[in-house]
Amino acid sequence: MENYQIPGQTRIGHVHLKVADLDRALGFYRDLLGFEVTTFYGDQAAFLSAGGYHHHIGLNTWNSLGAPPAKHQGVGLFHTAILYPTRKDLAMILKRVGDANYPLSGAADHGVSQALYLNDPDGNGVELYWDLPKEKWPQKPDGTLEMYTRPLDLEDLLNEAG
Repeated sequence: MENYQIPGQTRIGHVHLKVADLDRALGFYRDLLGFEVTTFYGDQAAFLSAGGYHHHIGLNTWNSLGAPPAKHQGVGLFHTAILYPTRKDLAMILKRVGDANYPLSGAADHGVSQALYLNDPDGNGVELYWDLPKEKWPQKPDGTLEMYTRPLDLEDLLNEAG
C-alpha cells in the first residue's frame, strides 16, 4: 500500500448518534449545551449546529427508539468531544451544567487541553474541552507531546466565567 498522509486541513465534520428518545436528547444537546436545530427529519431525527454550520450533531431514533442506554463496557463510541474556542466559554458551560444540576463524570487537565466529562441521557460520553495555545503544549525530550490526566481546578475555571 502506498504511503499516504491525510491533509493537515482535514477536520472531523460531525457526529451522528442513535438515541432512544429524540425529545430527551434535544433537551441535552439543544437546551443544555446550546446547539441550534438546523432541521428535523420528521419526528425521528434532528440535526444541530454551532454557529450556522449545516450540522455538527445528528440525532436519530431510526434503529434505537426506546432502546436502553449505551453500555459502559464493550465496543462503541467512547465520547464525542466538543471544542470550545476560549477557556471562558468552557467556564460558562461548566456554570450552565452546574446550574442545571447535571452531573459531571469527570474533569481533567491534559496539558494540551482542559476537559469536562459527562454522559448524555442515552449514556453516550461527551467531552467539553478547550485547547491551550499550541506553544504551551508540554513536550517530552524527544519532541512528542506529553499529554497527561491531572485534576482540573473547577473553582479556578468557574472564576473565569465572571
